[in-house]
Formats: sequence, structure tokens, C-alpha cells
Amino acid sequence: MAPTSTPQTPFGRVLTAMVTPFTADGTLDLDGAQRLAVHLVDVGNDGLVVNGTTGESPTTSDAEKADLVRAVVEAVGDRAHVIAGAGTNDTRHSVELARAAEQAGAHGLLAVTPYYSKPPQEGIFRHFSAIADATDLPVMLYDIPGRSGVPINTETIVRLADHPRIVANKDAKGDLGRASWALARSGLAWYSGDDMLNLPLLSVGAVGFVSVVGHVVTPELRALLEAHLSGDVAKATEIHQQLLPVFTGMFRTQGVITCKAVLDRLGLPAGPLRLPLVELSPEETEQLTRDLAAGGVQL
Repeated sequence: MAPTSTPQTPFGRVLTAMVTPFTADGTLDLDGAQRLAVHLVDVGNDGLVVNGTTGESPTTSDAEKADLVRAVVEAVGDRAHVIAGAGTNDTRHSVELARAAEQAGAHGLLAVTPYYSKPPQEGIFRHFSAIADATDLPVMLYDIPGRSGVPINTETIVRLADHPRIVANKDAKGDLGRASWALARSGLAWYSGDDMLNLPLLSVGAVGFVSVVGHVVTPELRALLEAHLSGDVAKATEIHQQLLPVFTGMFRTQGVITCKAVLDRLGLPAGPLRLPLVELSPEETEQLTRDLAAGGVQL
């Protein structure tokens, strides 16, 4: 059984976009994935996203993606929402991944804007509609023009919100004005997809986060959220400012690279990266250690 959800928080409030652990020889580490998922839920996540960007989805096979969903659902699916990344730049392939995720037990889908091909807004609309039509699972859109090359325009978000299974948006657009309008007009549950903007997006109506830094500071993220929800703006701001070095440090390079480096130092499952991603240099590791220490995280 999936955890309880509401229309306002269909996937929970604090979600970590989980790395995909690999063994030393680069194969999928399902035992490690289950142990990491349990740890992340134990420290305060009420949702996990698997097979997303931080999960190195461009380099995992369809079979590995399904196996990972199945393993994480088995480990924590009764305590946390398990959201499966199913978006690619090929609509037919995305539909296949969505159906496979549903069969593997996912509670919802994360669908990113088609990347590289730069489709027009009508193509984006039809792409997301096809994914939402393919299963009975609720869908979270993922708007990240810095990676996809094109935004989901506000009008398109509003149109997509009419679909009964499109219920949320993960916002990594970095534009609070557009977010405000799209959130107000669409009625979708809004999740911050940019850790630096977690608190600003809450201030304009977001309900929670899909976080990368949740691998290391979930309790602090939850404290920030609860302070905001209780009306203690000063406390929420204090936590936000305390975490600024963490946000900066974890994104000096690709988030999955820094996450796996930190998890390895903490003795948690992570393993190597798959090319074209590579490990941190010694100098980058030292910088990350300094950044995290400035934010209160000791490795």
C-alpha cells in the first residue's frame, strides 16, 4: 500500500532524488539501493524519486530501472512515496518506461520535458499527455529548461493540469515570477526542484521539495519546511541561510557526483559512477568538504 496522500501533497513533502548505487564493478546494487532507501526514509523523507537525473537514468537500462523500482518499493513502499522517473526525449519509450514502472509497483511518475530535440509547446503537451494516458499512476511534470533546452510554458502547464492524472510539477526553471503565475493558474501541487530556491518557492505556494541535498541534510530540510508551515519565517530563513554553503557545494559539479562522494565518506551505499560522469578530483573533494563543514555537515 502506498502512503496516504492528499491533493495538496500527492507525493509527500520532502523527497530525495536518490542516487542509484552500483557495485565496485559497475553493476546495479539492489541491496545497496534498499539500504540507502531505508536510511533516507528513516531520516525524514516521505518520498523518494528513483531513476531520475541523480539516479544516472541516462546510463541505466530499462530492465535495471524496473528492478530498482521494485527493490525500493519492497524496502520502503509502505512508508514513503516511490516516484519513478519515466521521461525521455522519445515519447514511445517514455510510455514503455511508465508502464514498466507501474508494473514494478511505483506510486507515481516523474516525467521530464523532452530534451535535445527542442519540441514546440504542442509537442510537449502531447508528450506529457501520452505518458499520463499510459497508466493509472499520478504524474509529476519536471520543468528544467537548463537541461531540456526548452521550458514548459505557463499556458502549457495550465493545459496539462486539466489531465486527471497530472497532479504536480517539479520546478527547476529558476523563475519565481513564472512559477507564481503557473502555480496560481494551474492548481498543481508545486515541488521545488532547485535546492537553493526551496524556501523562495515555498513562499509563493510550493508544498515541498524534490531535493538532491536531501542525501545529507534531510532533517534540516524538514525543519525548514515545518518552520515555514508554522509561520515562523525567521526560523525558516535562518535554516535556509545555514544551508547555503551546502547548496553551493553540492552543485559545484553534477549533483550525483558530489552525492556519491559524500555517501561514500558516510559509509552509505553509492559506489562508482557510470561514464560520462567521473569522480571528484582531490581538489574538488577538499572544496566539497569545506563547503559542507561551513553548512554544519562534518564528513
